[in-house]
Amino acid sequence: MNAETEFELPQLYRYHVFACHTQRPPNHPHGSCGASGAQALWDRMGKAIESQGLDHVGFTVAGCLGFCNSGPLMVVYPDGVWYRATTPEDVDEIVNSHLVQGKRVDRLVMVLKRS
Repeated sequence: MNAETEFELPQLYRYHVFACHTQRPPNHPHGSCGASGAQALWDRMGKAIESQGLDHVGFTVAGCLGFCNSGPLMVVYPDGVWYRATTPEDVDEIVNSHLVQGKRVDRLVMVLKRS
């Protein structure tokens, strides 16, 4: 970019959460976040973000994030932190610690590698 085309891009959110909602049939060899109970977890997260008025957080229920057997998975940007939440309490902790206080929840972090 040169000086004539450079401009400031507004940041709509401090955090943007993408949560996998892919639903494959039971016993599918790749697994799926949907089959691992993602629906109830992401419903809870969306309600928590809304009820707490977290306007600085974008929340998008997405398709496959590519690590199906590790789910249910979400990723928080711009931090690039991947979480595996399996209980309602996990969701509450991610919302309150990461999205409100800016503190990563290490016990729920997934370190993923592409094959």
